[in-house]
Amino acid sequence: MEKKYRYLFYIILLIVNTVAVAAGIFFFWSGKDFSQNQKKDSLLFGASYMTMNNEFYKIISEEITYRVEAEGDRMVLRDPALDVDRQIEQIQEMLDMGIDVLIITPVDWERLTLVLMQARKQGTIIVVLDTNVESSDLADCTITSDNYEAGALVGRYFLTQHEKSRILVMTHEATKSGQDRVEGFIDTVMTNENMEIVMKIECEGQLEIAMPKMRQAIEDGIEFDSVFCLNDLASVGVAAALDEKDMLNAVDLYGVDASPDSKALIAEGMMRASAAQFPTEIGKEAADVIYRLIKGEQVEKDILVPVELITEENVEQFGIDRWQ
Repeated sequence: MEKKYRYLFYIILLIVNTVAVAAGIFFFWSGKDFSQNQKKDSLLFGASYMTMNNEFYKIISEEITYRVEAEGDRMVLRDPALDVDRQIEQIQEMLDMGIDVLIITPVDWERLTLVLMQARKQGTIIVVLDTNVESSDLADCTITSDNYEAGALVGRYFLTQHEKSRILVMTHEATKSGQDRVEGFIDTVMTNENMEIVMKIECEGQLEIAMPKMRQAIEDGIEFDSVFCLNDLASVGVAAALDEKDMLNAVDLYGVDASPDSKALIAEGMMRASAAQFPTEIGKEAADVIYRLIKGEQVEKDILVPVELITEENVEQFGIDRWQ
């Protein structure tokens, strides 16, 4: 157990250092021109992802930026850091700059309607990534993982591992993707009447929130034997809290993302399974869709990127040290 705790400590330390470096990079890039060889009459892209402390969004952003640079266009990036009011202000600022394209991952899927209506009125192309907005008709295209299927996929595997279970669920209610994953998981596992959801805990999909809330649930005496997390930042935080309380061997942990950190936990037998998302594919698909929209071509209104289940049996096939 001491070895496992040290392993988790190093994972969390690596995440913290990565976040710090990423934050510095993105604050430096924010508002700057990514293109070195801009074409005449270049287009201006504005991007606001949910938070840049998640490697998932960094990969998506990089894929889109590569294409923008290749086309000789310009990019402005903003980080709302999970603050919807800040995201609205940043989108407004980018609209005032005259962006031609808005790339958005909403912090709160219900709160962006008014500012997106303004973007639509200005003729801005709107592409929504990773999680939906409430007024989906305002988006030219929405590209997400199949989030309901991600939860259901984990749920189906869960049923093969448990005849009965008391399950704790880590949620992020402000995002449609988080809602869909949790719904897919619960709908699936509750087909077995011996399953019980003992508690839902809001963690905003963040390690630094999930860890103390998991610790508090343990200290409050909540009885559970399994945990489902809406994403793997939360999974790593939960794993650390369980390990701290010497419960990692007694609780089965499941998540969504298949981040490098969670795949390492799966390989070590400290986590049971995760539904893999493919941020590289999402980013490439988004870039392709955007330039097709710019050319006036028809695109699908909603694009779902398939997910895959990763367990200890197949984790090596996906590469532990990188995203898919």
